[in-house]
Amino acid sequence: MLRLLLIAAGWLSLALGIVGVVVPLLPTTPFVLLAAACFARSSERFHHWLLGHRFFGPIIQGYLDGSGIPRRAKVTAVSMVLLTLPPSTVLLVPSRPVQVALFLLAALLVIYLMRLPTRKEN
Repeated sequence: MLRLLLIAAGWLSLALGIVGVVVPLLPTTPFVLLAAACFARSSERFHHWLLGHRFFGPIIQGYLDGSGIPRRAKVTAVSMVLLTLPPSTVLLVPSRPVQVALFLLAALLVIYLMRLPTRKEN
């Protein structure tokens, strides 16, 4: 059952990543990395397919081998966290403790993304 849930989560994440290619406010890289993580734990076939994909594969390989993610992907991911999470938290979450937790999560996510190595783009 867990395997099927991870496969479903992987495909959902990949679908969101694909939508993020054309929708400016939806980041691609975090969703593709999440899909790779889900597939790595559930389907060797899907994981290898994603790593070998001509568009998404380099994003994942750069993350896995430590060479980093492209500057554009990093800037986009950080920008989207900062532009979407705080306003939506303030406007949509009535509970103050949940708001604080979400702001903390956003801060930790931005710190994590900023600490990732940045790969020079060709």
